Amino acid sequence: MENKKTITTYKQGLKDKILDAAMHDFAAHGIKAVRMDDIAQELGISKRTLYEIYENKEVMLYEGVKKFKAIRDERVVLMVSECSNVMDVLMRIYSLKVAEFKQVNPNFYSDIGKYPMVKRLLEEDRKNNHQRTLTFMKRGVSEGYFRKDVDYMLVIRMFDALNMYVMREEIYRQYSLEHILNNLFFVTLRGFCTTKGVEVLDDFLKAQ
Repeated sequence: MENKKTITTYKQGLKDKILDAAMHDFAAHGIKAVRMDDIAQELGISKRTLYEIYENKEVMLYEGVKKFKAIRDERVVLMVSECSNVMDVLMRIYSLKVAEFKQVNPNFYSDIGKYPMVKRLLEEDRKNNHQRTLTFMKRGVSEGYFRKDVDYMLVIRMFDALNMYVMREEIYRQYSLEHILNNLFFVTLRGFCTTKGVEVLDDFLKAQ
């Protein structure tokens, strides 16, 4: 019994180690460029062992994206609880996204849409985020940073459309994320901010 538990602990540790190494390599080189053989060789394990734990690259990528999203969601929840207002939350999320983007090869974003399981996961997450985002927008209204006369569900759908366009057309290959956010996200954000919100936003952008 004790031996079985030891084996299970070892396999779980190896599973986590494989996933971390794979996601690091996917982010650094793009998903397509990294072979299962490369991951096995990097970790000094056999291909058989690797395939026993992850049957293919898509399953590995799916688990990696799911883990990454869970960790990031926890960080965002913590940010929301720590920040005194919605503008502080937005500025911290902006900094987080820019930092993440700088660590990822653009090929990763180009490749990820070719994996149906992962694509469905991201689509479900996008839809689930709508209600949370709407709640956040209403908080901004109550705090006086966002205007009351705006259809925020429509705004959320518009942001979705912008994001999908940037990804589909691979705009991130032509411009930095900061440039994209400053010219798309922040321009739109400014449109539904009150004078109070605009002042905070302008101060933040001047400091960049």
